[in-house]
Amino acid sequence: MQNNRLEAIIFDLGNVLIDFDHRIAARRLSKFADHTPEEIFDLFFDSKLTGLFEQGKIQPEKFFLEVKKMLHANIAYRDFLPIWNEIFFLSEKNRQVYSLVESLRPKYRLVLLTNINILHFEYLKGKFSVFDVFDNILASCELGMTKPNPLIYRKTLDILGSKPGQVAYVDDRPELVEIASNLGINSFLFRSVRQLKQDLISCGIHIEEPFSKNK
Repeated sequence: MQNNRLEAIIFDLGNVLIDFDHRIAARRLSKFADHTPEEIFDLFFDSKLTGLFEQGKIQPEKFFLEVKKMLHANIAYRDFLPIWNEIFFLSEKNRQVYSLVESLRPKYRLVLLTNINILHFEYLKGKFSVFDVFDNILASCELGMTKPNPLIYRKTLDILGSKPGQVAYVDDRPELVEIASNLGINSFLFRSVRQLKQDLISCGIHIEEPFSKNK
C-alpha cells in the first residue's frame, strides 16, 4: 500500500510570504523613460525578457541593457537597481503566514519554491527574514526553469525524495496550483490565512494552537 502521509509542504513566496507591487517600479522608471507607468507595466513586467531573467538565462547587466533599450530609458545601472528591487513589503497577512509556517517546522519539511530573478532573490535575502524557516529554498533563477513548467515541480519532488501524494503545495496563482495538482500534489490556492489553515488541515496536516482556531 502506497504511503501518502504528508511529510513536506511547499510554499510560494510572492503574495504569500512577501507582498510586492511591480507598479511601484513602473512609476519610478517612468521618470527616466518615454513611457507612462501603465505602458511600462504592460510592456515589461510580464514579458519574455523578464521570464528569461527569472530562469537565470540572462545576467543582470544584460537584463538592464535590454530594459533600457526596450523602454528608451536614460538611466544608469546604479540607479536602476533600487528601482527594480524596492517593490516588496510585509503585510499582516504575510506575518501570519510566516508564523504558521514556523509552527509547522518541527513536524514537516518546509520548502520555498519561487519564480524569482537573481537581483530580487539577493535583495530579499538581505532585507527580509522569511527564508530562515525553510529547509530548502528553490529559486527559479537557480533551477533554470519557472513555474508552471511541470519539470520544476518534478525537480522539487526529486530533491525532497517524496511522492506527489506526500507533499502539499500552496500558491496564490490558480494556473500554478492546477499544474501541481495535475501531477498528484495536494495543491491549494492561497486566498487567506484562515482558508490556508483549513486547506492544510483537510489533507491531514496538524496545526498547533493558536493556529487551529479561526481568526
